[in-house]
Amino acid sequence: MSRTTAREVAMMMHFSNLLGGEDTPEHVLEKAELIGTLDGEDLLYVSQMLEGVQSHAEELDEFISRFSKDWMIDRIARVDLSILRLAIYEMRYRKEDVPTGAAINEAVELAKRYGGERSYAFVNGILGSVAKELVSP
Repeated sequence: MSRTTAREVAMMMHFSNLLGGEDTPEHVLEKAELIGTLDGEDLLYVSQMLEGVQSHAEELDEFISRFSKDWMIDRIARVDLSILRLAIYEMRYRKEDVPTGAAINEAVELAKRYGGERSYAFVNGILGSVAKELVSP
């Protein structure tokens, strides 16, 4: 199983959905040339991530808004927003099987690969603040 690839596919699908697309996991895999790298368990993880982000979007956006000083949600690059939502979902709702550090590191790597020049720093800063809040009593 490749959680890293599953996260990447989930991010691509969420990003596509933000732009009005309706990609299936298979279609995203074809576009990303990742065919054959995900098994059924990976595709289930992608599906669970997307469903979770969708059902908790308001709460996830509240975290992002709280820690993205001077940035309104609608002004955040859609790639960064997709990465942030997925990572915060993992940190908040998948903490039993996804360590917080892993969620942050994977998100930063996605931001380096797909985001703008400073996206990784923006993503890292917000997720670091979210992590501190989630650990505090």
